[in-house]
This record gives sequence, C-alpha cells and structure tokens, in this order.
Amino acid sequence: MQRLSRKLKAENKTIGFVPTMGFLHDGHISLVKKSKLKADITIVSIFVNPTQFAPTEDFEKYPRDAKRDKKLLSSNGVDYLFMPDVSEIYKLNYQTFVQVEKITGILEGEFRPLHFKGVATVVSILFNCVLPDYSFFGQKDAQQVAVIRQMTRDLKFDTDIIVCPIIRESDGLAMSSRNIYLSDQERIDALVLSKSLKLAEKLIGEGERHTRVIISKMTSEINLVASSKIDYVNIVDADNFSIVDKLIFGGKYYILIACRIGKTRLIDNVIVKVS
Repeated sequence: MQRLSRKLKAENKTIGFVPTMGFLHDGHISLVKKSKLKADITIVSIFVNPTQFAPTEDFEKYPRDAKRDKKLLSSNGVDYLFMPDVSEIYKLNYQTFVQVEKITGILEGEFRPLHFKGVATVVSILFNCVLPDYSFFGQKDAQQVAVIRQMTRDLKFDTDIIVCPIIRESDGLAMSSRNIYLSDQERIDALVLSKSLKLAEKLIGEGERHTRVIISKMTSEINLVASSKIDYVNIVDADNFSIVDKLIFGGKYYILIACRIGKTRLIDNVIVKVS
C-alpha cells in the first residue's frame, strides 16, 4: 500500500482516503463521492478493527459482506480497495498504541473506555499505509472525528481531515451498518433519536439557551419509547468538544445522543449555530 501511494504521489496525483469497517451504505458512498471531487485517486479501506471493541461488544457479530462492498465500490469509481487482515495490521507481539487525552474521557469515552485508543491506533496505522492528502469522515461519529483531528494535529500527519454531513434514511434515521440489527418495531422506535434532535433544534430556535432544559426535554421524548435505554444526551462546543451549560450567541454546538434501541446501540447528532 505504501509503495503504491508513493508511486501515485511521484506522478503528482493527490490521494483521497475513506477508512471504513465495511458493510457499506449510502453514508460511506457520500464520502467516496466527496473524495472523487477533491482528489485524483480515491482509496477506500475496509478493516473491522478489533482494538476498538470491548470484550462485551459486537466485534464477531459486526456485519460483513465483502463481495457486496467490492461491487458497490467498483460501481462508484473507487480506484483502490485496501483490505488488510488483522494479522497484517497487528502482527504477533504488537505493543504500540495511540492514546489521545482529555477529549476521550467523556461521552463515548465514558461508556466505551477502550474505543478511542483503538480508533486512534488503527487510523494512525492506516494513515501511514495510505499516505493520504485528504481523509474523509462522517459527521455521525462526531467525537471520533474530533479525536482523529486532535491526533492528526499532534502527530503531524500530513493529511487534511474533511468531515461530511450525516446521510439519513427518508424518515430521518441516520444511516449505520448497525441498523441491520433492528427488528421492524425497533426500526420504528429508533426514529425517536432524530425526532429528539429536531425537538432540540426547535427549542433553540425559540430562544432556549440552557442546555439542562434542552437535554431534559430530549430525554423525556426518548424515554417515551419503551425499547430505548439512553447512554447519554449532551451538548458540546463544536470546536473543542467541551460540555457546555449555556449556549451563547454565535456559538456552534453538537447535540449528541447515544442510545440503545433494544440491544442495538445507536448514535446520532446535529450541529447547530446559535444566531
């Protein structure tokens, strides 16, 4: 992979990179399309990363369909697919990990304490393999993107991090590979996440600035659905991911949700600017 990337760069080609865990959907393809507009060459990786899953999580069950993914990438004009084995990424006696501080201790980091260490490690490895000029990530994993941005700045990776909007189903559900786990009723129940985010936007539009009020009303909305179990609902500064108590004029914020619908853990968010 490195030799190929160096050859492409020697030909003055720019490389756009879309890292994925496979089982691709239109959200992933939107990243591919942005890459094709921005870069000369688009490379997609598929790697289900074991180090970002806790022992109680769904690594073994995580959906995989390499044949379908390859066909989808080919039909959307991807130039190269990088699909390493776990044994190639983490060789025997692997000992080196990347740990981003502060930002990883809240929200997702509180509920999945090993997650971001695994994410930062594998993304740094993938960056070293692919050597991308541009790297494309989805807004749905907002905290993950913030962690990767911090790591990229701190470790001086020579790639631009480009964040692309959440792609939703027609009824508002954020696209996710894990949506396949939902039963028919849970699929309906899951709409409460996007509905509660719209409620938050409405409250802010009407002038509410105290985050505890917004979060309380969102929580009440989600709890109306019997299959829901909230991990967190919170509002953070979009630039530094610090949790805020009050919204200020001109500020930009993420409103974030992590919630189980039945056994399936889903995340969603919206970004708002207070004006």
